[in-house]
Amino acid sequence: MQKLDKLYEGKAKKLYATDDPDVLWVEYMNQATAGNGAKKAQIEGKGELNNQITSVIFDLLKARGIDSHFVKRISDTEQLVRKMDMYPLEIIMRNTAAGSFAKRYGVEEGTALNKPILEFCVKSDELGDPFINDDGIVALGIASEEELDEISRQARAVNDALKDIFSKIDVQLVDFKIEEGKTGDGRILLADEITPDTCRLWDLKDGSGQIEHLDKDLFRRDLGNIIPAYEEIYGRLVKLAETEGVERAE
Repeated sequence: MQKLDKLYEGKAKKLYATDDPDVLWVEYMNQATAGNGAKKAQIEGKGELNNQITSVIFDLLKARGIDSHFVKRISDTEQLVRKMDMYPLEIIMRNTAAGSFAKRYGVEEGTALNKPILEFCVKSDELGDPFINDDGIVALGIASEEELDEISRQARAVNDALKDIFSKIDVQLVDFKIEEGKTGDGRILLADEITPDTCRLWDLKDGSGQIEHLDKDLFRRDLGNIIPAYEEIYGRLVKLAETEGVERAE
């Protein structure tokens, strides 16, 4: 596979074309951001860990019947993915009240929700990633009703699978953000990344009941260094993949 021209550079990744028109080359960066880019820092090792974490999570999801754009990891900081037309949506699943949801409704962070909540935001830093409901998505032509039904179904299936994965490594999956896209042949698939940058993950290992963050809230809230937390998540996921005999795409 040959790496060609850079197509896009975001806050955490660079995308390149390849000599296969259906495959993109992804490079994970060390940049950490919060508040739609208002807070930034370069953190050595972050890109490598996020590439490794998202790769093993996509492998674990595939073993549970959930396909994605992921093809394989090709270096410490790089992977190959299927080229997709992305929906400009942030797809959010919430299992526990935290972050902006807790503030929005005046709920104590850590409050268990009676059922998982699916939310959508328009993916736009310029607009501040505004909340949008199902009718708005269809009315603006972001997705058809049929596409939105499939996106929603997949989001809930990903949530069920991720809760299973993280519970097996003594981590509470509080909430997460994913993105989805459509392949050239019309398949809607999970895309982007699943890492501690995009998930709230609380450690359950010591059983104390105190919130111990293993995610980007450490950076977002100035609570400490994210690298040891990300290393902990990666180490536990690798052990789970080995225990389950999951074939790794690398």
